Amino acid sequence: MPLDFSENNSNFNSCLTNYMPNNQFKKGELYSFITGKASTAIARNLQKKFNAAGVKITIEQWSVLYHLWKEDGKSQQELCNATFRDKPSITRLVDNLEKLQLVKRVPSDNDRRINLIYLTRQAQKLQEETMELAEATLNEALEGVPEDRIDICKEVLQIVYDNLR
Repeated sequence: MPLDFSENNSNFNSCLTNYMPNNQFKKGELYSFITGKASTAIARNLQKKFNAAGVKITIEQWSVLYHLWKEDGKSQQELCNATFRDKPSITRLVDNLEKLQLVKRVPSDNDRRINLIYLTRQAQKLQEETMELAEATLNEALEGVPEDRIDICKEVLQIVYDNLR
């Protein structure tokens, strides 16, 4: 169901007029929208595109690959930090990516307790296709949103993130 931000939408107007001091939305309304509906819709859409294209990975696995495409050879702790996941979740994701022969663990030369995660050639071949699908998903999600509004949204979300780090 498309989101209706028009002046005729009583729910939207109620949200705007019943704000808390400091010009914030009612407790929970903005948070649930930002972290819930939009994020879930984008993830579901991208997963559908992966499935339709025959890409046999989950969005969670893709997020790990994405960070390795940016910088190959990260430790599992670095992947935890980059993806905002806990150690057991990253361990499970890396285990499954290894089973799919998309990554390999290599002991660190400096510290044998640390495994560095490297992409395989098979994972490198997925990069272009999955990034194109991700770009198409974001373009679809942002269709009709003026660029200046996108910039404002990015700025606000960055401030929120920085405030809570």
